Amino acid sequence: MGSSSVFKRLVAGSVMGLVALSVAACGSDDDSGSSSSGGGGGGTDVGVILPDTTTSPRWEANDRPSLEAAFKAANVTYDIQNAQGDTGKFGQLCDQMIGEGVKVLMIVNLDQESGKACLDKAATAGVQSIDYDRLTPGGGASYYVSFDNVKVGELMGTGLIAALDAAGKTQANIVYVNGAATDNNAALFKSGYEAALKDKIDSGDYKLVGDQSGEWDATKAGTVFEQMYTDNGGKIDGVISANDTMAGGIIARLKAAGVAGTIPVTGQDASVEGLQNILQGFQSGTVYKNTNLEADAASKLAIALIKGEDASSLATGSVTDPDTNKEVPSALATPVWVTVDNITQPFDDGFAKASDVCTGPIADLCTQAGIS
Repeated sequence: MGSSSVFKRLVAGSVMGLVALSVAACGSDDDSGSSSSGGGGGGTDVGVILPDTTTSPRWEANDRPSLEAAFKAANVTYDIQNAQGDTGKFGQLCDQMIGEGVKVLMIVNLDQESGKACLDKAATAGVQSIDYDRLTPGGGASYYVSFDNVKVGELMGTGLIAALDAAGKTQANIVYVNGAATDNNAALFKSGYEAALKDKIDSGDYKLVGDQSGEWDATKAGTVFEQMYTDNGGKIDGVISANDTMAGGIIARLKAAGVAGTIPVTGQDASVEGLQNILQGFQSGTVYKNTNLEADAASKLAIALIKGEDASSLATGSVTDPDTNKEVPSALATPVWVTVDNITQPFDDGFAKASDVCTGPIADLCTQAGIS
């Protein structure tokens, strides 16, 4: 794009980054693509379709083992598959699971269209459904299990304010690098940080000088940030990045410009990379969502549905479907803002492993932060 030469001049002086076996046999070349617990001929209780392995490491590193542990503890038979970012494969997995007679279908949609098509098929087949983590607008899922995603965004916004305050910046140019437009959660996150930052922007203390989608992709996020950085002559004081994956791409550009650690960047997911960036001072914080809480709520709902029990005591909240304006019964867990000051929490909870995060030069930083 025409602005790249300006960016190069700015950095030039700096220091120079649930499918059946038949489907699996002809599909996935990734061991993370499937897992199942045999039903002894009685069929599978719960089918789960995860979205991909690229937009966030959480799906395979955290959600899969959390769900497996919850289902095993409840003696529920399950089939967990990953669509690998392919809507065609997502549809195939949906058809396969419904055809196999799962009692409950749990999905993380890739987009609204394919997610709704799957949920429509489940409803026609009399299969109860759970939207997991992401609501499918217009999909009509029986239940929704996630975190309070508006709160997730609010934590990013207030986290950025705290980081700018700590740096003594009462006047600041800020930018938004949002999640994918196809993800309803991205809209909820944005509504949260917009609300948290509204007073600062309305008062003129902060100026929003860029607002683009990074599509949950590190490279795309880095590219759109570079464009915004260039367009503003390098005068950006704070960055709302909607997750750690995109934050990593943004931080790579800040490193190239020699300013990493001087511009606060938010994140989400408490990923290995995100936690490492916080320890190194490159990222101001991350929204930690303990997937054990989400998986526990989802498994309890699924068990109640399988047994024909009243699940109203488990779905104590509701979320408005933006397409139908109907309230979807929901179980919403509470997220936590993690900085270097409370970075031990994901480790204490068993969500993060020191063996994964505290490698190489990060080991000493972990020791200083009390991580063992």
